[in-house]
Amino acid sequence: MALSPNPTHQPPLQEYEPEKQADTSTQEIEYLYLDLDTPLPTPWITAPPGPGQSPPPDAPTLEKYTSPFLWPKWRKSMMTSISCAVTALAGYCAGETSPASELLTAYWDISPVAYNLGITLFCVGFALAPMVLAPFSEINGRRPIFVASGILFVACTVACGGTRLFGGFLVARFFQGVGASTFSTMVGGVISDIYHAHERNTPMALFTGSAFFGTGLAPMISSAIVQHTSWRWIYWSHAIVTGIFVLVILLFFQETRGSVLLSQKARTLNTYYEQLEAAGHFGVLTGDKPQPRRIRWKVKSDEERESLAKMISISLYRPFHMLVTEPVVFFFSLWVAFSWAVLYLQFGSIPLVFKTNHNFTLEENGAVFTAMCVGSLLITLVSIYQEKLATRFNLLPPTPEARLYFVCIQATLMPIGLFWFGWTSPSSIHWISPTLAIACETMGIFSVYLAVFNYLADTYHRYASSAIAAQSCCRNLLGGAFPLVTNAMFNNLGFPEASSLLGAIGAVLCLVPWVLVVYGERIRGRSRMASELAK
Repeated sequence: MALSPNPTHQPPLQEYEPEKQADTSTQEIEYLYLDLDTPLPTPWITAPPGPGQSPPPDAPTLEKYTSPFLWPKWRKSMMTSISCAVTALAGYCAGETSPASELLTAYWDISPVAYNLGITLFCVGFALAPMVLAPFSEINGRRPIFVASGILFVACTVACGGTRLFGGFLVARFFQGVGASTFSTMVGGVISDIYHAHERNTPMALFTGSAFFGTGLAPMISSAIVQHTSWRWIYWSHAIVTGIFVLVILLFFQETRGSVLLSQKARTLNTYYEQLEAAGHFGVLTGDKPQPRRIRWKVKSDEERESLAKMISISLYRPFHMLVTEPVVFFFSLWVAFSWAVLYLQFGSIPLVFKTNHNFTLEENGAVFTAMCVGSLLITLVSIYQEKLATRFNLLPPTPEARLYFVCIQATLMPIGLFWFGWTSPSSIHWISPTLAIACETMGIFSVYLAVFNYLADTYHRYASSAIAAQSCCRNLLGGAFPLVTNAMFNNLGFPEASSLLGAIGAVLCLVPWVLVVYGERIRGRSRMASELAK
């Protein structure tokens, strides 16, 4: 169907003499499919209004329904900045509990292992909530989920600081994880909504860097708070900053999901056509027919969408199905889950090592986490510019395996950092050496996370959200489990030995990207989901 162009993002108006107005009021309504870039037809308006007619309503402004891929650069940058900021706030939650461990275990008369359940339950909520929330974002869009999750996040963060019962603290931490999960797991979806695949590396690197920076920032600031004031201000200060960003989301965060914008645009246009008809102006002019016709718009994705219950069941089932049937998803999930667990293990191992061997105070222990922040900033810059240089000189082939070339080398920074940290931890060696090892280790973990996300997105396309949900669930569940065994492992095995054990496992898992670089195309060819999408 050839339709007239619409450069103003509004339905174009065409005025006609009353005597030329065709009688279209008795025509049947035709339903046509609408896309975000569909040129809109011209409404058939009588000017001046004839008998039984009234002035037509003002045409709606449709600029807000423009495809997010066509947004101006400043708007994409604003959305990315907001998304990265709230990602850092979500990452902050994981490490904010550790500095108050000694104080609160005495206050509640519990063991350190029991206290670390606060990290574990946060991770459980963080891992499971997106599988239920994702279908709601497909129907209602990203923005409502961001706003609702933000309110829950702030409320539960306040509750963590205000509770006097350990049981209440654990409940609040679980729902804090539910609220925070949106600010991390769905940001990747926002980036996919507004950037094409070849443009995503920089915003994805910034998103990943924000998560790591927030994770390292939490124990650094929380240690100073515990040292100088009440532990409750760990959570209250966090809630204040998060509340400010929830207001920023309300004011500036725009819907990014294309299918939701398209449905809203169709409803707006249909409402306008109904108002025109109520005023006595029937029909629109299309390029393929000389006479006006009564139309309404419909959206293909709305017709193809399953019921909410079925969408939730698919969201819960498909990630685990892919985990056991897709070798790429399984081994990548194992690799990134172990890496993430090592990151969370540092919340216990760093204070243990530096307090025992270097007599650091609580605040000095927190300052060591600066290495994690610096490492995440450095590797973010490296990830951005190495991709740009490789693209400029056409060094990367147009295959998903190109996402793994850099990580084959950079992933080794994690086991190197673990060996380095363990064997330079004795008091006879200056504390700066294991601190630098933490930065090295963080850079390796970052590289794994970014490569896994990008490779799964490029390989599975429409199934990517399920593949990423599988690795996210594994990553957060294992990450939440490691803090429970950190003290026992390091005290029983010894600091160098425990760190070396982790380094050896990490070194073996560094083979995963090499296997896919060499055999990735063959493995994808045997995958039903990946090969189906490659056709």
